[in-house]
Amino acid sequence: MGYQVKMLRSLMPLGCLILVSQPVLAEDGAADAQSEHAVGMDFFASTDSDKTDIYRAGLNADFRYKDQSDYIGVRLEKAWYKPLGQAAVDKDRVFLRYAEKGSDWAWNAQIGTDGDTIIGSASIHDNSKFRKEFFIERDVVETPRGVREGIYYTFFGAALDLPVDDRNSFTVVAGAQEFTGKNVRLHARANYVHVLKENWGLSAQLRARYFHSTEPREYDYYSPRWYTQILPVLQMRRYTGGWRYMLAGGIGAQRDAVSDWRASYYAAAEITSPEIGHKWFMKANVQYSNVPQNTGAYDYGQATIALTRKF
Repeated sequence: MGYQVKMLRSLMPLGCLILVSQPVLAEDGAADAQSEHAVGMDFFASTDSDKTDIYRAGLNADFRYKDQSDYIGVRLEKAWYKPLGQAAVDKDRVFLRYAEKGSDWAWNAQIGTDGDTIIGSASIHDNSKFRKEFFIERDVVETPRGVREGIYYTFFGAALDLPVDDRNSFTVVAGAQEFTGKNVRLHARANYVHVLKENWGLSAQLRARYFHSTEPREYDYYSPRWYTQILPVLQMRRYTGGWRYMLAGGIGAQRDAVSDWRASYYAAAEITSPEIGHKWFMKANVQYSNVPQNTGAYDYGQATIALTRKF
């Protein structure tokens, strides 16, 4: 009972985001009449050096759809978890999904269940010069004990953009991640971005992050007492004929409470289409990263592809 109360308290900000959004829906009836419907499919896959494979296949049905930042619908998802090369455990997940943007604020939420508990995410941000974002996310911990015993996390926090001029800006993020059990992980992140070549979309970034666990190694997920990373990154974001391309990569340093400083690697690529034929929309991305372990580096890779059609 104690944990259930804590879980409900953690989800209160998420519920508030949904409640705040309702009046906007009621006032936007005329705009709704011009919206379309949409269906979408997506597939996510990840793997790591511990032979843990995760697959998720989703189907979205939106009965109000304007674009990728304005829709209302449902999502059905099938997830397969294969931790440490063990037999796959599958879960059926269902969500309500909603996104909308106004003149000053934009928000989105995907709230549902996996049959055992509430899961999902929500965020809201403004459009001011000093952009502020508040977010919350809840999901299962994708480890053998996490999937088998029902270990979940609830992560909530805020981000603030601090622009300096047209070529330099900072972003700071603070958050808390509560796990099933006693562990609470406190997060702090800071990014500095310097635009090297604006017409190329080329920027140099310095990303730093730190977390501290109040109950390290409580279960079988990666949880040292503390972890820190400093990661210089080069990123290029280009737009051509409505298509958006992003490439990023970096090499830095990282360590935790039980390891020395080690190399940190990061690479990512993303492609986003315009609305092809005013009906189709496609997005795909891949990402690689690593974290230290006593026995060496822990490599992680993931890929996502999504396709949406309006009608």
